[in-house]
Amino acid sequence: MRLTCFLILFLTVFLSADAQVTRIKAFEIDSTESGFQIVRIKDVKLKYLTRSAKLTDPRTVLNRVKPLKVWYNRFKPTSFWKKVNKFGLNISEVAFVNWNAGGDNSVTALASADFARNYKFRYLSWNSEAQFRYGINAQEGRKLRKTDDQIRMASTLSFRKDTITNWYYSVRANIRTQFSNGYKYPDRDNPISRFMAPGYLFVGMGSSYLPPKDQFTLYISPATMKSTFVLDETLSEQGAFGVEKGKNLFLELGFLITNTWETEVGQNVLMSHRLNLYTDYIRSFGNIDVDWELNFNLKVNEYLNANIGTHIIFDDDIKFNEEIAEDGTIIDPGIARIQFKQLLGVGLLYSF
Repeated sequence: MRLTCFLILFLTVFLSADAQVTRIKAFEIDSTESGFQIVRIKDVKLKYLTRSAKLTDPRTVLNRVKPLKVWYNRFKPTSFWKKVNKFGLNISEVAFVNWNAGGDNSVTALASADFARNYKFRYLSWNSEAQFRYGINAQEGRKLRKTDDQIRMASTLSFRKDTITNWYYSVRANIRTQFSNGYKYPDRDNPISRFMAPGYLFVGMGSSYLPPKDQFTLYISPATMKSTFVLDETLSEQGAFGVEKGKNLFLELGFLITNTWETEVGQNVLMSHRLNLYTDYIRSFGNIDVDWELNFNLKVNEYLNANIGTHIIFDDDIKFNEEIAEDGTIIDPGIARIQFKQLLGVGLLYSF
């Protein structure tokens, strides 16, 4: 009897152990063709489940999915180009209705566009920029007048011998002119300037100091050719802007220094400075032409800002108060004077 009970217990334990170690055939061949087989995983129900195991449905429940609250930053490959695209519009307006102190209604608008492309990597730097300005004023009782007019484009290609120094060998070209006719108001019959009359082209080579942050630049050129264009025949016959009478081009060779600087002088207050100094070797060495522009940009929000700026020009070839006799002879050639422009405006600015 004892032997029979022992045999029954032994068989029971042996069969239970064999059931736990038996392999589950979850992977079965799904194709019988030779040389090509597909393995398909089947759902197999486990015979014995541990207490800590939790069975969940692998299918996603859609009502438990929540949208992302913060969008992740997409990966962007490294680019050595920096670009600037800005469009601005400043408007000022004055209106009077039954105003006892008097006054004329007026509207002034100034549109601007700035573009820049800057490439800088290891030994090479290429900086190109373009600036456009045009402003008009409409006042009750008189015709439309121009308040600002400017076209300025420049490009500088620089190369350095190693990646340690901030001094580059540079070649630079820039051009400056205007869009439409300029008048000495109220005279509207005789324009004193036109498109490419004058037009200034500077082409030269020298050395540039370009620190890593690109907020400060200095260009020194001991050999710069200055070309003054007067493409209007009437102004050319008058010998305006330093050209000989009847000529459309006047060339000078001289020394040029260009400096730009941008910095934040206060919270949301950006200062930008640009200075050009040029002197001619042959005609009047030491007589310096000055072109200095200083602007403060006060940012209110992403699209609203205020501008305060000044622009000073002194060019010995531009004469004022010239006196001409009836036969065309020049009685008084006039004198060069400092040209000054001041700007204050509030408007919209869109950058992309």
